[in-house]
Amino acid sequence: MKIAILDDYQQIAMQAADWKSLPAGTEVKSFADYIPTQDEVIKRLQPYDVIIAMRERTRFPAEVIDKLPNLKLMVSTGGRNASIDSEALERRKIPFAFAPGVATSTASTSEVAWALILALFKRMPQSEKAMRSGAWQETVMTQSLMGKKLGVLGLGRLGTFVAKYGLAFGMDVIAWSPNLTDERTGAVDVRRVSKEALFKESDVISVHMVLNAKTKDIVAAADIALMKPTAYLVNTSRGPLINEQAIISALQAKKIAGAGLDVFWSEPLAKDHVLRKLDNAVLTPHVGYVVDDNMQAFYVNSLKTIKSWMAGEPLPGKSK
Repeated sequence: MKIAILDDYQQIAMQAADWKSLPAGTEVKSFADYIPTQDEVIKRLQPYDVIIAMRERTRFPAEVIDKLPNLKLMVSTGGRNASIDSEALERRKIPFAFAPGVATSTASTSEVAWALILALFKRMPQSEKAMRSGAWQETVMTQSLMGKKLGVLGLGRLGTFVAKYGLAFGMDVIAWSPNLTDERTGAVDVRRVSKEALFKESDVISVHMVLNAKTKDIVAAADIALMKPTAYLVNTSRGPLINEQAIISALQAKKIAGAGLDVFWSEPLAKDHVLRKLDNAVLTPHVGYVVDDNMQAFYVNSLKTIKSWMAGEPLPGKSK
C-alpha cells in the first residue's frame, strides 16, 4: 500500500500522526513541494493507492483522476474541497472522505483578517520597512479604527467573528450577503444594508463567503468602483470571490487605499504576479487555517480515515 501526502509545505505531516501504526509494508510519502501541472501530478501520483490532499492546494479534475490507475481512496483535509471532482471518483467507485481540523481554525482565519486590517490602517509593512532601512516615522499618517465603518460581506461563522472584533474596536459594523436577514444581523448587533450601501459606506470591507458558481466574482469592478478612495478591501476566504483584474486595476490606479489578501486566484501566487509589486497591497500566503492544532488534527484524522477504510468500516466524513 502506497500513500501520498500532498502539499506538506511545513513538512510536519510525518510527525503529526503515527503513520508507523499502519500495517507493515505500508509506504507513506510526504511531498513538500507544489506540483504545478496536471501532467506532473499524474506522473508523480500514478503509483499511489491513497492520496491525502491538503484542502484545495492541488486540483484533481476528472482528467487527472482517470489517469491514476492505482487510486483506491481519496482523502481531503477540511470539510469541503471544490478542487476535487467527486463525480469522477464516484464513477470509478473510489471512496472520497474528509479529515476535519479543529474549530479554532475558524477563529484563526478571522484573526488573519484582522491582522490584515490592522496592517492596512496602521501601515505596518511600510513602518517596518522604514525602521529596517534606518528611517523613523513615515510622512503618511495612519488611521484609528474607532468610529470607522466595517463592512462584512457574508455573516457566517467567520464573518461573525470579524464583526464582533470590529465592535470591540469601536467600529460601526454593517453587513450584506444575498440571503442575510435582520434576525441574523440583530443577533450579532450589526446592521443589515444593501450591497451597494456596503461598498459605498464602508471604510474597510472584509469578505467571508463560500466560493461557488453563484459567488464567483461577487465583488466585481462595479462594486469596487463604489468604494471610497480611502477604503480598504480584505479577503481571507477564496481568491475568485473578487474579480482579479478589477482589484488589480483599482490598486494600480489608487482608486482604493489598499487591499489585504490571504487568498488568490491561483495558488501559490506566481513569483512575478503584479500584486507582489504593489505597495498598497498587504499579502499573506493563505495562512488563515495553517495553525499547529488544526494541521495536526488534519493528519491525525486522515490516518484514522485510512485505518477505517483498510478495516472495511464506514468512513468518517465521507463525501455525500
